[in-house]
Amino acid sequence: MSIHSMTAYARHEIKASWGSAVWEIRSVNQRYLETFMRIPEQFRSLDPVLRERFRKAMQRGKIECSLRYEFQQADNSQLQLNESLAQEVISKARWISDHVGGSMHVNPVDVMQWPGVMMAKEQDLDQITKDVLVGFDETLKQFLQARKAEGEALKDLITTRLDGVAEQVALVREHLPVAAQWQRDRIMTRLEEAKVELDAGRLEQEMVMIAQKSDVAEELDRLDTHVAESNKILKKGGACGRRLDFMMQEFNREANTLGSKSITTDITQAAVELKVLIEQMREQIQNIE
Repeated sequence: MSIHSMTAYARHEIKASWGSAVWEIRSVNQRYLETFMRIPEQFRSLDPVLRERFRKAMQRGKIECSLRYEFQQADNSQLQLNESLAQEVISKARWISDHVGGSMHVNPVDVMQWPGVMMAKEQDLDQITKDVLVGFDETLKQFLQARKAEGEALKDLITTRLDGVAEQVALVREHLPVAAQWQRDRIMTRLEEAKVELDAGRLEQEMVMIAQKSDVAEELDRLDTHVAESNKILKKGGACGRRLDFMMQEFNREANTLGSKSITTDITQAAVELKVLIEQMREQIQNIE
C-alpha cells in the first residue's frame, strides 16, 4: 500500500449548458478526520453523500471542500423565483435599515443572489446535481492522487534519514574500541597523577564498572531495530502516521541515552546528529495519514 500525505489540494471545473461549477478540496494534518463543507443551498442534499465518500477514502486530515456554482445567463427563462423567501429577505433588509436610522436601497440583484431565492426547475436541478456529483468524484480522484504523490515524497525523505541514522550507529560502533581504550588510558593517567596505586584485581573491577556505565551497545542495537521496524512500516504503507510517530519517540529515547553515556566528542557528535535526523523525520511524519 502507498503512503498518503494529509496535505493536498485539488481543483476541478465543470462546464455545461446549465452553467458552470468549480470544486475545490484542500486538506492539512489533523489527529482525526474532520470535514468542512461549503456548498450552495441548492445542493445541500449532497452533504451526507460527500462526507461518506471522504470517510471511505481517508482516515485522518482536516478537509475543506467547497463548491462554487453559476447559472448560464441564457438559462434564466428556466429559473424559478422563490417568492416567499425573496419577500422575507427584502423585509429583513428593510427592518435592518429602519433600525440603523438610514434609508437603505434594496438591490434586486443582491436579493436574487441570496441562497435559495433563484432555483432551477426541479427536473433540471436533478440533472445538474448528477453532473455536479460526477465533477466531485473527479476532484476527489485528483485530490487522492495528490495525497499519494506527496506521501511518496515524504516516504523518500524519511527513508533517507533512516539511512542516516543507520550510518551514525555504524560510526559509533566502529568508534567504541577506540573510546574504550581512550577511557582506560585517561583513568590510568589520573591515577598516576594522583599517585594512587590499586592492586590489579581492584583496578580491573573499577574498569569494568566504568565500562558498564558507559556501554552503549544496547542503545545501538535498539536504534538498529527501530530503523528496521520503521522501514517495515513504510514498506507496508497505509495509514501509518501514528505508528511512525510512536517510533520517533523510541528513537528519541535511545538517542538521549546515547548522549548521556557519551565519553568522547565523536559519540557526542553522533548523538547530536541522531537528534537532528529524528526531529527532521518527526516533522515530516506529522503530515502522514
